[in-house]
Amino acid sequence: MSEELFEHFRFEVDKGQAPMRVDKYMCTHMEDTSRNRVQQALKEGYVRVGEEIVKANYIVRPGDIIRFVMPYRRRGLEILPQDIPLNIVYEDEDVLVVNKPAGMVVHPGHGHFEGTLINALSHHLGISQGPEAEDERMGILVHRIDKDTSGLLAVAKNDESQLKLAKQFFDHSIDRRYVAIVWGDIKEDEGTIEGNIGRDPNDRMRFRVFEEEDKGKRAVTHYRVLERFGFVTLIECILETGRTHQIRAHMKHIGHPLFCDERYGGSEILRGTRSSSYKAFIQNCFKLCPRQALHAQTLGFVHPVTGEQMDFTSEWPDDFKALIEKWRNYVSGTTADTMAQ
Repeated sequence: MSEELFEHFRFEVDKGQAPMRVDKYMCTHMEDTSRNRVQQALKEGYVRVGEEIVKANYIVRPGDIIRFVMPYRRRGLEILPQDIPLNIVYEDEDVLVVNKPAGMVVHPGHGHFEGTLINALSHHLGISQGPEAEDERMGILVHRIDKDTSGLLAVAKNDESQLKLAKQFFDHSIDRRYVAIVWGDIKEDEGTIEGNIGRDPNDRMRFRVFEEEDKGKRAVTHYRVLERFGFVTLIECILETGRTHQIRAHMKHIGHPLFCDERYGGSEILRGTRSSSYKAFIQNCFKLCPRQALHAQTLGFVHPVTGEQMDFTSEWPDDFKALIEKWRNYVSGTTADTMAQ
């Protein structure tokens, strides 16, 4: 779940800056970026001064804060098509929605160069790229979810669709809802978590919430309780922003890490009794769903070509469903794990 597929830029115009068109200013301050990329960003409404979207002829003024995003330039990674089964929820000439299983990496990198969703999509769409290409995302991904998170992903099948879908992510108009099981009994029925998220300096594989405003990136997660099981809670999370590990880091921050989320401390017994039968029950739960209990259940967006509202819902995967059922049985006292207590 991420806006990390797009480069984020921020400039503060110097006090002594002479009047200049914003497109010229951007090109002057971004020597490694072509004028065409700058013009495309302006055309698609990616460039803002303050909260206002501006066009190429906007004249920058001292003190202006210019923010914008661009799709990452390609970095040189060969991608070969692989005939890997895909659970395609929807497809037309412009977009595709896929239901990704837990355990599948979205795109190559960091030791995962085969067996990824991109390899599977490359085969399905009949496209590939050689080592001279510049982007491991092949210009079709507009967001992603973690390897061990299951659920819905939107895929753009052409440049126009990618740009227009990316604009919706930039504007936070995409409807993304996740279901998660977290440790503890959350007191409030609903709430909002706000806190800048960035890489943890003590563990580069993990993200954390920073209290300092100048660290990390703004992140907002809304949540509501769906079902309570005493020692764990089933919640729905609605993303306002889409930072890497956002839900995982935010829930850890408020003291309710995701169930079985090893990276964020959720693979230990954090709530419950000290009885041997309870410990056995939790270990059985971990075996039943051996990954963070997080599923991207709902995805909604405006079709980039037709303008139609598109809404999709994914059923809970078998491991998530079985985990919920096991907790329901535990609460009602009907499981073999609880009989001995």
